[in-house]
Formats: sequence, C-alpha cells, structure tokens
Amino acid sequence: MELILPVSAKENLKKNMKAISEKLKRFPGLLWRTVWRVGRDDPRRVVHALKVGLSLTLVSLLYLLEPLFKGIGQNAIWAVMTVVVVLEFTAGATLCKGLNRGIGTLLAGSLAFLIGYIAEKTGLVFRAVFIGTAVFVIGTATTYMRFFPYIKRNYDYGVLIFLLTFNLITVSSYRVSNVLKIAHERFYTIAIGCGICLVMTLFIFPIWSGEDLHNSTVIKLEGLAKSIEACVNEYFNDVEKEKTQDKSPEDPIYKGYKAVLDSKSQDETLALHASWEPRHSRHCRYPWQQYVKLGAVLRHFGYTVVALHGCLQSEIQTPQHCRVLFKDPCIRVTTELSRALMELANSIRNRRHCSPEILSDNLHEALQDLNNALKSQPRLFLGSNNNQATNMLAVAAAHANSSQKREKYNGVSLSSFKTDNSALLEWKSKRMNNEHSRSEAAERKVLRPQLSKIAITSLEFSEALPFAAFASLLVETVARLDNIIEEVEELGRIACFKEFKPGDEVIVNFKTQKVNVTLNHFSSQGAE
Repeated sequence: MELILPVSAKENLKKNMKAISEKLKRFPGLLWRTVWRVGRDDPRRVVHALKVGLSLTLVSLLYLLEPLFKGIGQNAIWAVMTVVVVLEFTAGATLCKGLNRGIGTLLAGSLAFLIGYIAEKTGLVFRAVFIGTAVFVIGTATTYMRFFPYIKRNYDYGVLIFLLTFNLITVSSYRVSNVLKIAHERFYTIAIGCGICLVMTLFIFPIWSGEDLHNSTVIKLEGLAKSIEACVNEYFNDVEKEKTQDKSPEDPIYKGYKAVLDSKSQDETLALHASWEPRHSRHCRYPWQQYVKLGAVLRHFGYTVVALHGCLQSEIQTPQHCRVLFKDPCIRVTTELSRALMELANSIRNRRHCSPEILSDNLHEALQDLNNALKSQPRLFLGSNNNQATNMLAVAAAHANSSQKREKYNGVSLSSFKTDNSALLEWKSKRMNNEHSRSEAAERKVLRPQLSKIAITSLEFSEALPFAAFASLLVETVARLDNIIEEVEELGRIACFKEFKPGDEVIVNFKTQKVNVTLNHFSSQGAE
C-alpha cells in the first residue's frame, strides 16, 4: 500500500501537468480567435480602441514635453484621467459624459470659491464650522437630487463630479492657501482632456448613437420576421425532432426574438445618448422617444412569438396527420406576416414611408382559408367519446383505492407486549415499513403525472387542442401587426421620411377591421 500511493500520486501529477501544458498550448490560438471574433462582429471596436490609444498618447505629452509640463505641472494627470473616464464608444455617450464632467467641475469650483471667500472673512474656529456645515448641506442636497428621475437619467454623472470636486476644493481650502490656483489648473487640464475626447469622437470616424438606434430597430424587425417564419416551418416539418426544454443560443427562432426582448435598456440608453448628439447629416433628425415606443410595441409582439415558440415544446402535440390539414393556410399567413415585417424594416432602413399595400388581400385570403379549414374539421375540436374518459378516470380511482388498501395492510401494528428482543424487532419492522411506504409514495408521485397524461391524451378532442393554441397565437400576431404599423407610420411622420413611390402594380389594401372580423369569427366558432 505504501508503494501504490506514491505511484498513483505521480501519475495524477503527470496527468495534471499534461492537461495544463495542453491548455497552455491552446491558449494562444484561443486568444487569437477571441480577438478576431470580437473585431469581426463589429469592426468599429477596433477603431474605438485605436482612438483611445491615440487620445492617451496626446494627453501624455503634457507630461513628456518639458514646456507643457512647466506650464501645467502635476495637474496634467487630471487630463489623463478625464480621457480614460470620458471617451466612450459612441459620440453621444462621450458628449454626455464630457459635458457633464465639464459643467459639474465648473459649478463645483465656482461654489467652492464662493464658500471659501465667505469663510476667509471669519475666524479660524467659525471657518471650520462654516466649511463643515456647507459640506453637509451641499452633500445632502446633491445626493438627494440624484434620486430625481430626470436628473438621474440625464445628469447623474455631472452631479457626482460636482459633489466630488466641491468637497475636494472646499475641504482642502482650509489647509492650503493657494487652492484657487490649484482649482484653475485642474479645470484647465480637465478641459484639455474633454477637448481631446470631443475631437476624437466627433471628427475621427465618429460612431453615432442615433445610427445605432436606427439600425437596431431594423434588425429587430427582421429578426421577428425570420423567427416567426422559422417557427411555423418547424411546426409543420415532417421530421420529428427531440424536444429540449432549454432554448439553445444557436436556435434561429430563439435568436430572432431574443434581441427584441432584451432591448429595453439598450434602446433607452441609445435614445438618451442620441439626444446629446449634434445634427451631423440631413438624415439625422431622429425622434428618439418614438424609437423607444416602437421598441416597446415590438417587445409586446415578441411575447406572442415566444408563446408561439412554446407550442413546439409542449408535452402534448397534435399528430402530424392532423397538422397537414392546416399546413397550407398557416404557411401562407406566415409568409404574408413576414413579408409585412420585412417591408417595415426596409422602410425604416431607407427612411421612407411603408408601402400602402403592406396589408394586402393575400393576408385576408390566407386567414379566411385557415378559418374554412378549421370549420371543415369540427370533430377534431368537438370530441364526443366520453366513455374513454370515464373508463380512464375509473381506472385511476381503482388504482388509488388499491393503494390505500395496501397502506392499511402494511400499517398493522404489532403486539403491545414488548421485551428487549421484541422491541428491537418492532423497531426494525417499523423502519422497514416506513421505507416501504416511502418507496410507494415515490412510486405514486411518478405514476400520478403518467396517469394524468394518459387520461388527457385519451380524450378525443385533445389531439387538436395544441394546434388550436398554435393557430390562435398565429392569428394574434397578425392582430398585433397593426400596432407596429401605426408606430412605424408615426415614426415616419415625425422623422419626415420620404414618400413611398408605388410600383406599376397596385394591390388593394387589407384593412385591420378584416383582421378583427376574422378573430371574432374564430371566437364564435370556439364558443359553439
């Protein structure tokens, strides 16, 4: 045994060293693939990294060049800190932070100078009390103002800089005599850093938050169109696929609507930063809040797509031979719905109003065909075989009664006369009975959902119930399409999009009232 342990330890050590060496060999390749993937996904990230490096080099000259260092001194480090903190990915974010930092520093310095000037006219003791009181009052009021929604949304960073600068200058003025000169030098260096950041972000390969918000809206519309089409095609696919409860990130259906559901914070941030950006082209008149409203409507539409995707994961599925009866009208509805979403995406991308025939008669005809197909198969939705259900429920009740009888039989107590051996035997028998009862309880827990599933699937109309939910959600997406069209038209009106130029072929518009009539018709059929 003494020889085996060292040998096994050496083998484990060799295996660990070999695994570590293999990981080290793979690390450069993994690192390079990660670097390449990040830059390939968005080449602007490489440009932004180069701009940050160039900005830091420029502000470092304040330290490296002797004439500049003599003029500014040790406060040049504030310019470096400003570049690191202020320079953001988009121009709007940089302007928001830069102007907040500059205005906050200026206001804090002015207020600190005023308080210091008043404190100098008093005695030493009263001066300390006055400065302490001013720090308490300003700190409390400023911190409380940060809870205001408007200030927190637009000027939170500036208020934080104001609080920091005010305390640094006011408290240090009690011990330092030339605090005003220090404040001026720091303000100049911060202004230099902000100036470099603004030049880099506005004039050298600028990245606009408004453009990102505009393009992200287009991508979300296209993603929803692809997601719905892929979902319906997979539902009517003849190939049986194994159901997975967890949504894979590579699933095209999941990828299509995930970007929409996760877009609330991103849309609000981009809209806020875009409001700080100057007008840089004739196409940059962005109604920021309208984009946010459109994003909210798209998220509500996306919830329906999520429910539609959930029909593919349900425990009880409609048989394939039943789905085929409704495949053609469902595919046609999905095609027209995807076409409308893609048309909306193209209209926003090209900054023009959407086509007037975006809701055509083809969609109405597809919905009418789906309605006729549902009416032609009444037995799938109105079952009449109640005997099977009664028999299955009787079987479940008989199983429950037999289980209770077994419990009573197993639960018979022993004689009350006990000796040492009999008490031991009784304790062992009770333990065995408890284990047996626990195993039966576990068996019943497993068997109960199986019996419930058998009882549900035995009902004749249950075969069509999953498809009824699927068809209802598909029609619901058509009904919610009208809300998206209204928001896109409002966006085009406020943003002054160019007018749509109709083609040679004119298609009669499909009004939303027809969708509502069709929905009501489906509801009346279900009530019957």
